[in-house]
Amino acid sequence: MFDAKKHARPEYDVDIYSDEAILRPYGHYREIRERGPAVWLPRNTLWAIGRHADVVAALAANDVLISGNGVAANDMVNAIANNNILSTDEPKHGKLRKVIAAPVMPRGLAAVKDRIVATADETVAGLVSRDGFDGMRDLAQILPLTVVSELLGLPESGRLSMLRWAAASFDALGGVNDRCESAFPTILELREFCNNGATRDAVTPGSWVAGLYDAADAGLIEPSLVPQFTRDYIAPSLDTTIFATGHLMYHLGRNPDQWQALRDSPSLIANAINEAVRIEAPIRGFTRFAAQNYGVDGTVIPAGDRVLILYASANRDERRWENPERFDVHRRVLTDHVGFGHGVHQCMGMQLARLEMRAILQAMIERVARIEVGEPVFEINNVLRGYQQLPMRFVAG
Repeated sequence: MFDAKKHARPEYDVDIYSDEAILRPYGHYREIRERGPAVWLPRNTLWAIGRHADVVAALAANDVLISGNGVAANDMVNAIANNNILSTDEPKHGKLRKVIAAPVMPRGLAAVKDRIVATADETVAGLVSRDGFDGMRDLAQILPLTVVSELLGLPESGRLSMLRWAAASFDALGGVNDRCESAFPTILELREFCNNGATRDAVTPGSWVAGLYDAADAGLIEPSLVPQFTRDYIAPSLDTTIFATGHLMYHLGRNPDQWQALRDSPSLIANAINEAVRIEAPIRGFTRFAAQNYGVDGTVIPAGDRVLILYASANRDERRWENPERFDVHRRVLTDHVGFGHGVHQCMGMQLARLEMRAILQAMIERVARIEVGEPVFEINNVLRGYQQLPMRFVAG
C-alpha cells in the first residue's frame, strides 16, 4: 500500500458509498476533482479519479489499471468474481466479448427493432390517456421487462426475479457496507438459478442464453462459463437502461423548452439520449487494480492500490463541459461522455439502451405536448444512480 510518510497525496475524508454520498453525490465529486487528479479516499481505502480527461485516460490504460483482479470496491467480491466479462483483461476479454455481445450489436438488434418500436408505441399511447403514472414502473421498466426479458429466453421464475438480482449484483460491487453484505444471499440465489434453472432445456430456443449454449457447442467458450455469462446478461440489460430512461424523462419534464426543441427537431433524439446519460450517469463508477505504478497528471498511484474511476464525476467536469449541470439537447460534442464507459470495457448494451430510449421518444413526439414530473424517489444502490419512483403525466397534443 501507499506510504503516506514518504509521499504527499491529496485526500478526501468521505465514505463515497454512504447513503448521503449516494443521494447527494455531485458536491463530493466536485470536491474530488478540485483536490487533485487522483485523490485518496481513506474511508474506502482506494483512490478516486474524477476529472474527465483523467477518467478517459485511465479507462484506456487497461493494461496498467486492470480489471482482471475484479472491479468491486471490496475484496470479498473481487476474490470470487473472476470469470465475468467485467473482470477479464485483454486478450481474453475481447474474445469472450465477441461471443456474448453478438445479440446486442447492430446486426443482432435489427431483428428486434420492430418489436421494440411497437411495444414503445403501445405503451406511450396507453399512458397518454391516464391522469398520471409512475414513470419507472409504467414506462422505463416496460421494454426491459417485456421485450428484453423475452430475448434472454429465461424461464418465468427467472424473469420475475431479474430486477432484484440485477440490483444486488451492483450493490455487491460497492464498498463494504450493509448493502454490499445484504446482496450476497440474493447473488447466491442468482447463481443457483443460472447454474440449475437456466439450463439448456429450460431456456427458449433461439434466445440469447440459448446462443451461449450454441457457442459452447461450437468451442467458442468453455461450457462452464455459460452460467456466468447468463448472469452477465441479466444484470447490465436492466437497471442501467431503466435508470437512464427515468433520468431522460425527468430532465425533459423539468425543462419543457428542451422537450419542445425535441418535438420541433426529432433529429436531436440521439443528442437528448446522450445528454441524459451524461448529466446522470446510471453507473457511478467501477474500480480498477493498479498492476503497475500509474501516473495521473503528476500524482502517482502505486502498484497494488485500487482505483475508483468515477464516470458520473467526469460527466460533470467543468474542465470539459460548459454549464455541466444544465440539461441541453443542443449540447455539442456529446459523444465523449463516459456514461457508457470507454475503451475495451465500454458498455456492451449501449446500442440496445439507445434503441429502447429512441423508440420511447419517437412515440412520445407524436402524442405528448407536455411532460409533467413530480419529485422522484431515489433507489439507494452502491453503484447505480436512478429512481425507484417517478410521478409523471403526459399531456396529449
